[in-house]
Amino acid sequence: MNKLQTLPYLLIVDDLHSVFLEALEENEIPYDYRPLIKKEEALAIVGKYDGLIIRSKFKVDATFIDSAPQLKIIGRVGAGVDNIDEAYAENRGIKLLSAPEGNCDAVGEHMVGMLLTLLNKLTIANSQVRSGLWLREENRGIELGGKTVGLIGYGNNGQAMARKLAGFGVEVLAYDKYKTGFTDQFATEVELEALFLRADILSLHIPLTSETRNLVNQRFLRKFQKPIFFLNGSRGEIVDVEAVIDGLERKLILGAGLDVLAIEKFPALNDTTWYQKLISFPNVVLSPHVAGWSVQSYFKLSKVLADKLISFIRSNYSK
Repeated sequence: MNKLQTLPYLLIVDDLHSVFLEALEENEIPYDYRPLIKKEEALAIVGKYDGLIIRSKFKVDATFIDSAPQLKIIGRVGAGVDNIDEAYAENRGIKLLSAPEGNCDAVGEHMVGMLLTLLNKLTIANSQVRSGLWLREENRGIELGGKTVGLIGYGNNGQAMARKLAGFGVEVLAYDKYKTGFTDQFATEVELEALFLRADILSLHIPLTSETRNLVNQRFLRKFQKPIFFLNGSRGEIVDVEAVIDGLERKLILGAGLDVLAIEKFPALNDTTWYQKLISFPNVVLSPHVAGWSVQSYFKLSKVLADKLISFIRSNYSK
């Protein structure tokens, strides 16, 4: 495309690290920083902007995009773009940018932490000691060494997880429907059937798409040839929570570490049919969708997206 003559005017609707704003100012890119703005307010003004920068505040659906006829760029300070109607935006010729490189190490460390917590019964033991119980035999742990870890998805997050596991003496197998030839020093590429046959631990590292929604259901979990520890730090809607509960009840799942859920936040969680049952299992560890949200990733996500945005603007706009 021919270079556009005016630098894009950006609307930023979420809290970002100052490194992002500093990059815009250094490159003389005009912006409005409105981290407290609500969707209704953004709808009323977005029509005058060329770019939108968002984290997870609201869904950027077709209605929102239609309210912004000048929009040329949507940048998400996060790993994916599942809160954006990707197909509609691309059909409109809008460039989508995200920053999966910025929080992959945080996700990898968080999920390894969840796994070690499950294997060593740390939440159970912690609760017991605080309650005056000193039960050693009941809290005998399981060593990670010698286990086979199966990863579904070998993008930035999957690769980070494999790197974090490198020192534990495990075999890492990875399946990725959209990649081939990616075997490296940290993981071996396999077909999905190999995970069903060999995995002791399953960890998800895939985006939410029409193909992956409810991928992990009862039929999927019953294909594993031995009980597994199950981890999900990707997107909650990929997993049927009722199927996980069924797997826990049938001992098909030995423990589950879930940073994400199909329904999140309160009071919505209390209104589900499955939340109270899920938290009744002592071998379930939960966190509030924070695997990728470390102190360091707060900086790195903004820095990565700023670099991509500046590069795109330099290629497509003239001062």
